[in-house]
Amino acid sequence: MAAWLRMATIFLPESPSLMQRAPGGTWEHSEVAEPPGTHCCRKMSAPDLEKLRMSGIGKAIAVLTSGGDAQGMNAAVRAVTRMGIYVGAKVFLIYEGYEGLVDGGDCIKEANWLSVSNIIQLGGTIIGSARCKAFTTREGRLAAAHNLVQHGITNLCVIGGDGSLTGANIFQKEWNGLLEDLVKEEKITEDVAQLYSHLNIVGLVGSIDNDFCGTDMTIGTDSALHRIMEVIDAITTTAQSHQRTFVLEVMGRHCGYLALVSALASGADWLFIPESPPEDGWEDFMCARLGETRSRGSRLNIIIIAEGAIDRHGQLISSNYVKDLVVQRLGFDTRVTVLGHVQRGGTPSAFDRVLSSKMGMEAVIALMEATPETPACVVSLSGNQSVRLPLMECVQVTKDVQIAMDGKKFDEAIQLRGRSFENNWNIYKLLAHQKPAEHKSNFGLAILNVGAPAAGMNAAVRSAVRVGICHGHTVYMVNDGFEGLAKGQIKEVSWFDVAGWLGRGGSMLGTKRTLPKTCMIAIVENIRKYNIHALLVIGGFEAYEGVLQLVEARGQYEELCIVMCVIPATISNNVPGTDFSIGSDTAVNAAMESCDRIKQSASGTKRRVFIVETMGGYCGYLATATAIAVGADAAYIWEDKFNIHDLKSNVEHLTDKMKTDIQRGLVLRNEKCHDYYTTEFLHNLYSAEGKGIFDCRTNVLGHLQQGGAPTAFDRNYGTKLGVKAVQWITDQLRDSYRRGRVFANSEETASVIGLKKKVVAFTSVSELKKVTDFEHRMPKDQWWLNLLLMLKMLANYQISLTQYVKGKIEHVTRRTLSIEKGF
Repeated sequence: MAAWLRMATIFLPESPSLMQRAPGGTWEHSEVAEPPGTHCCRKMSAPDLEKLRMSGIGKAIAVLTSGGDAQGMNAAVRAVTRMGIYVGAKVFLIYEGYEGLVDGGDCIKEANWLSVSNIIQLGGTIIGSARCKAFTTREGRLAAAHNLVQHGITNLCVIGGDGSLTGANIFQKEWNGLLEDLVKEEKITEDVAQLYSHLNIVGLVGSIDNDFCGTDMTIGTDSALHRIMEVIDAITTTAQSHQRTFVLEVMGRHCGYLALVSALASGADWLFIPESPPEDGWEDFMCARLGETRSRGSRLNIIIIAEGAIDRHGQLISSNYVKDLVVQRLGFDTRVTVLGHVQRGGTPSAFDRVLSSKMGMEAVIALMEATPETPACVVSLSGNQSVRLPLMECVQVTKDVQIAMDGKKFDEAIQLRGRSFENNWNIYKLLAHQKPAEHKSNFGLAILNVGAPAAGMNAAVRSAVRVGICHGHTVYMVNDGFEGLAKGQIKEVSWFDVAGWLGRGGSMLGTKRTLPKTCMIAIVENIRKYNIHALLVIGGFEAYEGVLQLVEARGQYEELCIVMCVIPATISNNVPGTDFSIGSDTAVNAAMESCDRIKQSASGTKRRVFIVETMGGYCGYLATATAIAVGADAAYIWEDKFNIHDLKSNVEHLTDKMKTDIQRGLVLRNEKCHDYYTTEFLHNLYSAEGKGIFDCRTNVLGHLQQGGAPTAFDRNYGTKLGVKAVQWITDQLRDSYRRGRVFANSEETASVIGLKKKVVAFTSVSELKKVTDFEHRMPKDQWWLNLLLMLKMLANYQISLTQYVKGKIEHVTRRTLSIEKGF
């Protein structure tokens, strides 16, 4: 990995001072090869770096939030502010959205580094948001233009939905005309009008509905799903107690994304979304399905309805209508829960905090690079890369969705939402209710968990079981991993055996770290005994290593010439072949929530530094991602070597920080970051060197990072990987079937499924062996190390920007929307 990625300490100070030497080497003279998978983006050359460093001098950037609030907006405001200051520009915060832009005065205030300290964990928007009728008029926009010119602002970052961004685009197009009017009214001179002759606009989409076409996820969506899943999990327990049916209404007047993903992540019995109204006579079908579910032993029914759900004739389907229908026809005790603005509230999820930070930083770079010919753009997420999209292309496609729905072209509406939305819809329909297999396949599929438990494992098992049954396979569940496979802890499973597994943490199958080499003969015997033709192994590094051992034993045991697939599931996110493992999102959120509380404690006590130890083995992903999400002061990870001099620099940094208004500190340490600099050592060092200035406490998060209910992301991700894996296994079984038997001995018949950049890919375990560090149990190259640069820039350290990968300008068309970009 590149030189600058091997630094020792990641700094995330909330104070603007202390431009220190980077531990383990200078940040100014590093060289790095282009990270794999950056073909859609481009690195900045050295001349571009110097140009960017000087680009903000003499310029001013303003940022506002408009429309409905969304969790993560504050993280975006923080990133825009700090990156703007970093490039030398003045940064102004506009309070109360467009209303503040029109009113001016105290609503427009210059920001400094401390203005946005300690806000990353707050929901809503600290600068306020308001819907402004005045801005929809030319007179209002004229006043807004005058206010911007008075402050010398020609760069505007708007965080909001499609309405807010459309307004910004109109504002930019009218800019020259507005300045001419101001000159005529003698409010500004012609020289001033010439000086500020162009307005640059960049948008960040803040909307919990995820209804903006062209971006994979909008700011606030993941957090809203967190709120919904919390409510569903709570309701499920009371519904089971009283054998009730619950109708849950979620937000989504014109877009059913929240309803769809929450239904997929909760296993809801029925779903209503505006993009796909039910067929006529749906009342009969729904009641029959609910009755059938109860007859099979279920004690509850969950129905999820988007607030904008309609029937095929455009008539609204209300939650109360659905409730009355169930009561009248089935006699079930039925209740309605309308989630409302609960979905907008609460602290942002880890994903939204990191997403907003990444997009906010890219927005500033886009503004600095803009020319008078540059159209207004939106900074968007494509896979795990930032991209820049022409604003009005996105707005137009978003409007096309509504036009298709109004014209009752519902299939077209789903396609316009994008391939991911369409896949979610198809997978929900596949898994919600059992469909009889067209024919029995005679293939046997065994599913097992290996390694440490990870939230989301059960979701993957559930979807794999059900898809396997749909394909006609005989599906077995194996308890206790490879050890259970060796001991014959194998049983055939049915569709309803995995009901209710989606929201459960840990591993319902039981999991152990035992590897096949310790019990190979017994495993081979049971594979032959149960006529198993494929293994689906869900787990962490041990799952990958175990399948590799089985593959390498194929030459000795013909029974191992079967199809094998690994679904990565570990909080450490250290399995080769994938950017994300099931369970890592839940673990990061668990660690983040603990750190938020610790920061609050430190703030209340004053002059206190907490050292928090995270899990992850040698892999620093968990510590790094958590550090980004909570704004930690430092994070020690194994990938970035550090020494005693670097530790001393950290203490000095925190000593200076205590002189500011932010008198608290948070340091994260990965559990295996160093053999000798243990958590206890760090505590003693910080306590001794900080004596009289601050005191120090430690906190080992431990196994709480493995526990808890899975997040919506991990449920959805696990579900999709389970479906994809079994579909791939089925294709491999058919291709390997020769002369009445399965004989799979090629490398590609034993693979790891993973999300790589934008796509789901299968990579053979034999190929991955070449890029695996087995001593430290991780891939040799890890994509997330690219995030370190973002950490340092937002922390105001003078580092080289030569390796910053900036977003490429892409276009939004029906063809691009049809490309599957992952989950």
